[in-house]
Amino acid sequence: MTLTTIADDSLFQPLILPHGPKLKNRLALAPLTNTQSHGDGTLSDDEYRWLTMRAAGGFGLVKTCAIAVEERGRGYPGQLGAWNDKHISGLTRLAEGVKAHDALACAQLSHSGPRALLNRIGVVAEPGNEVRELSNEDIATLIQRFVDAAQRCEKAGFDGVELHAAHGFLPAQFLSPDINTRTDNWGGDLTNRARFIREILEQIRSATRTDFQLGLRLSPERFGLRMAEILELAQTIMVSGVIDWLDMSLWDVFKHPEEIEFADKALLSWFAELDRGQTRLGAAGNILSRGAALWTCRGFVPLL
Repeated sequence: MTLTTIADDSLFQPLILPHGPKLKNRLALAPLTNTQSHGDGTLSDDEYRWLTMRAAGGFGLVKTCAIAVEERGRGYPGQLGAWNDKHISGLTRLAEGVKAHDALACAQLSHSGPRALLNRIGVVAEPGNEVRELSNEDIATLIQRFVDAAQRCEKAGFDGVELHAAHGFLPAQFLSPDINTRTDNWGGDLTNRARFIREILEQIRSATRTDFQLGLRLSPERFGLRMAEILELAQTIMVSGVIDWLDMSLWDVFKHPEEIEFADKALLSWFAELDRGQTRLGAAGNILSRGAALWTCRGFVPLL
């Protein structure tokens, strides 16, 4: 697809969100793995400088890398943490540094589940530490871990948090009918498989202040996900009003879906056509030029 450069300032128009302060523009930094912080999850100077430089560069919304909500849920070395109060001082410094440049500060919350490979984080495997099915008590504990982490980020001064439910991390594993073979209230049909995500979002919304922003990152392909189901889930959550933005992580916003029944138009276009209510829709994936950003921003209509 060829994109032309068009004189258009839509990328730099403010964007009002359902909760909290508005974005000064339509540009958001994607949550990027950078492995820069300390082994105990505390903030390093390198990570602080990297993220605050992005804010100084003009992004309206700066998202952190995926922040682990549980120590054993880390997916890579040098990952920021919010599983303990010891992380609050560094998170406070980071939120203040980002907001000093008139950018909104968002902490992305993550749990890697079985993808938290022990050799990635330097932990020696022990008997009984293998992958197993979560009990109902385990699930309730994990949901609370996300809520606790969100409250720590709120205390640290972040404008909001985003739930990482994409690319095969724990919430996305619940969504996948290939991975999630449970037969209880957390498995089976889409309503049950999406329950983990909905519970986290609803409990964070209830446990934080009214102007605290809440986003959700989804991906529609790979790891056994079904395009039709992700469209249905995206529609349901956007019109529910529980989130401020839906962040679709697509690898490439211009690619067509792999599933034949959806292959007649660009992947992102399917989500752009959904009823969003008051929820804002964002996307990431191969947006490497002003023309590509305009195509994404302006209703996702190709600029031929």
